[in-house]
Amino acid sequence: MGIWILYIAALLIIPIWAQVKVKKAYNKYSKVTNSSGMTGAEVARKILQDNGIFDVSVEPVKGQLSDHYDPRAKVVRLSEDNYYGHSVAGQAVAAHEVGHAIQDAEDYAFLRFRHALVPVANLGSNFSFFLILGGILFQASGMLLAGIVFMAAAVLFQLVTLPVEFNASNRAMEQIVSTGIIRNEEERETRKVLDAAALTYVAAALVAVLELVRFVYMYFLMNEE
Repeated sequence: MGIWILYIAALLIIPIWAQVKVKKAYNKYSKVTNSSGMTGAEVARKILQDNGIFDVSVEPVKGQLSDHYDPRAKVVRLSEDNYYGHSVAGQAVAAHEVGHAIQDAEDYAFLRFRHALVPVANLGSNFSFFLILGGILFQASGMLLAGIVFMAAAVLFQLVTLPVEFNASNRAMEQIVSTGIIRNEEERETRKVLDAAALTYVAAALVAVLELVRFVYMYFLMNEE
């Protein structure tokens, strides 16, 4: 019983903890003006230009922390605060999203693999719950196993996301340092924003793996009876 309590606590606490860390870091450094005086949009466009990427546009999008790179439309979308603002957090987020655009331009293997997994992961996310629930309710190990297989596809997507995101953050740091966008004293602050954002992906992957392990364990218990 104690193990299950710890397990449930981990599922609840880990994502909340990661979100708190992200919001705390972002809220803190979104109030700190960067030394370059550049907006997030200007940072993004400069890095794109310096890397010879001219087919990717930069656009504002509504919402907080709604920033993302759309590889199909070739657009870096930055939340309005980051797009128009001059904060340390905004330039870090902008550089990170451009990091994905650079990955796309360089045909980064993990990014391509993640894109290829999208339809499979969506299928797994949509059907795994119903198959697993049906398998448990009806004690149907075959149905449970099918649900586990679908769920494993979604978990694989989460795991492949990790190197993609960490690589984009590393590229972001390299770009804003090498181009002189940030000063030495800003490197630590910028890294804190990027590291906090990475925690959300680590937390999501960890929770997904724990859930998968739980259902695999249930499958083996069912087949021992």
